[in-house]
Amino acid sequence: MKAQNLDDNNPMGRLKVFYDSFVNRQSAPAPEKNFSNQSKLDNRIIDLLEISDADYILVNDNDEVVVCSEIVSNIGLVRNQQITSETLRKLVRAARKQHEVIEDEVAIPRGSLNSGFHERRVRLNQLGKDGSVAILIFDDSEAQRLDAVRRDFVANISHELKTPIGGISILAEAISEGSDDPDLVKNFSARMKIEAERLAHLVQEIIDLSRIQDQNTMLNSQVFSLNEMIKEAIYQSKIYAEKGKVNINFSPEIEVTFFGDRKQILIAISNLIENAINYSSEQTNVTVLLKQNENIAEISISDQGIGIEEQELERIFERFYRVDPARSRETGGTGLGLSIVKHVVSNHGGDIQVWSVPGTGSTFTVQLPLTEVKDVQ
Repeated sequence: MKAQNLDDNNPMGRLKVFYDSFVNRQSAPAPEKNFSNQSKLDNRIIDLLEISDADYILVNDNDEVVVCSEIVSNIGLVRNQQITSETLRKLVRAARKQHEVIEDEVAIPRGSLNSGFHERRVRLNQLGKDGSVAILIFDDSEAQRLDAVRRDFVANISHELKTPIGGISILAEAISEGSDDPDLVKNFSARMKIEAERLAHLVQEIIDLSRIQDQNTMLNSQVFSLNEMIKEAIYQSKIYAEKGKVNINFSPEIEVTFFGDRKQILIAISNLIENAINYSSEQTNVTVLLKQNENIAEISISDQGIGIEEQELERIFERFYRVDPARSRETGGTGLGLSIVKHVVSNHGGDIQVWSVPGTGSTFTVQLPLTEVKDVQ
């Protein structure tokens, strides 16, 4: 249990100062709020609590709940004007005794039909001299979830970076030991170059994902031609296609202009095309279609590759998830490409759908909402 000294910069301290000035002033009392126990409470205190970033409970000197936020009632923390948590009741009594701000964690049962608890951070302090106590309740579950995602992401990055770095280290050692053998040096040098490129690709995709997650799409939005952007994405993937002996066909049905972040959309479509190439066999086709369906632009990338099992479809947009790890190692795939695509599409208010049959191929369809534009800049 943590105690804090009050000061004017602390939210609880400001609330206490305001309450003290209210209950001790000599002017006529403010209109009474219509609460069930008819306790007299300044409406402005409630207004102050309502705009805070926390749920709240106010109790009187008899531990009766004077007022509370709706969520507090919904999660069962208050029932029949009483606080249901014995832990929280003890903290209320401690706040009266210590005359300091108290912070602690409280586990609240989820309900009679569910096991487990809601974890909530609480902050309490006595207000005025009449024994009333204010309780602020903070839901940190989303912050904790994001922190867990961040830790998991860092762990995955560490694991992914370890492989190419370790490979480069081993190859460098082998070259050092076999420096008098030109064929061995040439072979290991080529493999070292592949590992270095893989490492560079991974780092670049981590940078892209970080920028896309943090970037405000509207700051870099412009009107541009989806047709020309797709042609550029195909051109960027030409080397991969030639190496894999895969043909890329682009068949636009109409000229489509779009308002958005061109660089982000280019990265997303390039990732989808490269992904289609990487999972295709030699002498097969990757087909890119562009069409407009009312106010929606649809970009479809289809391949004749290995396809995706149904149980894998829900996970393919997860970071570092690979349908075929062995093929990813061969092609230098990082497992971040589809995650980047999903973030880009989401940033633009769009959607991405997947159709796939194992042994037949896959089709990824990006849907982007169109706004009315007059010309392409």
